[in-house]
Amino acid sequence: MLVKLKTWTDKHLQGDPVIWVVVLCLSLISILVVYSATGSLAYKQMGGNTEYYLIRHTIMVGLAMVVMWVAHKIDYRYYSKITRYALFVSVPLLLYAWQAGSTVNEASRWIELPFIGLQFQPSDLAKMALIAGLASMLAKRQQNIANIKESLIPMLAWCGAICGLIAMTNISTAILLFLTCMLLLFIGRVPPKYLAMLVVVGAFVGVLAMSFGQRGGTAISRVTDFISQEEVPYQAQQSYIAIATGGVIGKGPGKSDQRNFLPYPYSDFVYAIIIEEYGMIGGVFVLFLYLVLLYRGMRVMANSDRAFGGLLSAGLSFAIVIQALVNIGVVVGLGPVTGQTLPLISMGGTSLLFTGLSLGIILSVSRGEQESFSPINGDLRNTAKA
Repeated sequence: MLVKLKTWTDKHLQGDPVIWVVVLCLSLISILVVYSATGSLAYKQMGGNTEYYLIRHTIMVGLAMVVMWVAHKIDYRYYSKITRYALFVSVPLLLYAWQAGSTVNEASRWIELPFIGLQFQPSDLAKMALIAGLASMLAKRQQNIANIKESLIPMLAWCGAICGLIAMTNISTAILLFLTCMLLLFIGRVPPKYLAMLVVVGAFVGVLAMSFGQRGGTAISRVTDFISQEEVPYQAQQSYIAIATGGVIGKGPGKSDQRNFLPYPYSDFVYAIIIEEYGMIGGVFVLFLYLVLLYRGMRVMANSDRAFGGLLSAGLSFAIVIQALVNIGVVVGLGPVTGQTLPLISMGGTSLLFTGLSLGIILSVSRGEQESFSPINGDLRNTAKA
């Protein structure tokens, strides 16, 4: 039986096996915690149907796994070919979301998909497109990386344009994406003086976003409140109560009290519910899973025989784990409230699908490297290939 199971997984679940295990663990935790966090909400809004959000979220998690499986079966080099199209499509979508998108929490970040009624954030597509685009540009320009006109300007232009448009409606997401791009460019051997130029571009774009965007005032007030500590925001207060009452082992699954008081206990502050119900042990375990995901993503990069695959794996791994660490930091009081969700755990719609796509691409890169080490191919690598 075990031999048959191993044969099946080797055939259908290729790539880094540790990443598959981490994703499965996070998905199961997500279903359990979201069910608990939405129980009261579903009872009030859905006429006592406490399983409504559980069923919907479980379906989305399942679809995300399907997207991940399909993406990991595709040769990752194919993504380099469609990156430019995705970047060009992202620009008008971000502009449309900024000017005419669906408004939630005083920000129009969403576009409603016709006929199916789902909403998605163009920033999810733009993040993936920019990371993949930078990985592709860096890979193709490794031999000419110091050329300002041919190498630097295109990368700076795309970073400034995409991050700037995202910042018009979502400053925290734009900042995290900008930091991810900085790390990717550093790994891609861009000289430090050019990274400094990117910082200048980012600062300029940030000032424009603060002045003309929708969330400049909110971002400034949140940072000011966090620094001054004169008044702890209501969300943070309830989060601290959840963490304090969770203790070491927690209250137990489904026994959260703060889910009835904490805003967005199923998304922005789901990590507080994890600690309240599963204690510090559960919180540390979730953090450990994200760190393992980062380590395995970096290992895929180190083992990659192509620059594009390594940079793509690194960029997508950074994007997922940095967002997770920021969410966790906000919940435990290490940063101002940002509105960032916890990847793979927070309840979501299309954002879960994009996360699944990112993980599938990382697995595709690792699958390609495993095949390059097959007995037929031997241990030889062509490190000159991009």
